[in-house]
Amino acid sequence: MTHAQAGTDDGVAQAGTDAVAQAVARLTAALDAGRPVAPVRDLIGEHDLAAAYAVQRELTRRRLDGGAVVVGRKIGLTSPAVQRQLGVDQPDFGVLFADMDVSAEAEVPSGRLLQPKAEAEIAFVLKEDLTDGDLDVARVRSAVDHAVAALEIVDSRIASWDIRLTDTVADNASSGLFVLADRRLGLDEFEPHDTTMRLYADDVQVSEGSGGACLGDPLNALAWLARTALDFGDPLRAGQVVLSGALGPMVPAPPGTRIRAEISSLGEVTAVFSEKRDA
Repeated sequence: MTHAQAGTDDGVAQAGTDAVAQAVARLTAALDAGRPVAPVRDLIGEHDLAAAYAVQRELTRRRLDGGAVVVGRKIGLTSPAVQRQLGVDQPDFGVLFADMDVSAEAEVPSGRLLQPKAEAEIAFVLKEDLTDGDLDVARVRSAVDHAVAALEIVDSRIASWDIRLTDTVADNASSGLFVLADRRLGLDEFEPHDTTMRLYADDVQVSEGSGGACLGDPLNALAWLARTALDFGDPLRAGQVVLSGALGPMVPAPPGTRIRAEISSLGEVTAVFSEKRDA
């Protein structure tokens, strides 16, 4: 057992298995009813990350038992601007499932979302497992097959986005859906740190940022995730998609909105949200 895993077990014991189970039940109720619920930090505390990831793992296990397929991970809270928006001070991560990828859909199904927001990111697709060794920036760079422009559609099962770090971690890092562009570039063709981003809602610019806004470099975020995933006993694998984290502030994405991001070198990625929530 790694030190991180031992810490996780101790943290769950501290929070209590009952508290974790209650948090799982609350978030499951939000999913089942399609209505946001109260924060779970009253159950697991504001600072017990081990308990929060225990909730996330149990929700993931239930999805896997139901036939869901993991296709990667998302890194959250890498932008200081987004951290300020949500009142947190460190990254987190969540799981990407195959049915979250709506790249091939004509419209983003608003009916699957509760209170969506959009953010522009770089998506890395891996060609190698990241299971051992010094998982520094040089190592993770060599493991990337290609990158594409991406929109992450974040969502929260917590009412009014009233979240702290443990709320969003428990809620699969406030994940929703994602859209990947078609254009692929290797890391010998562009430098993630040097990218600039502009985000538009219905052709009005609503956000901007750069690669440097993502933990100083999106590859820093990828290296952080590689080490953290390994510590949790579930390392990154070849073929997986990793969403780097926001390059700038996220913006609301209600039904009917057209979101478009321009990410230098990688090009554009667009998502049109369906008009009806029951679409």
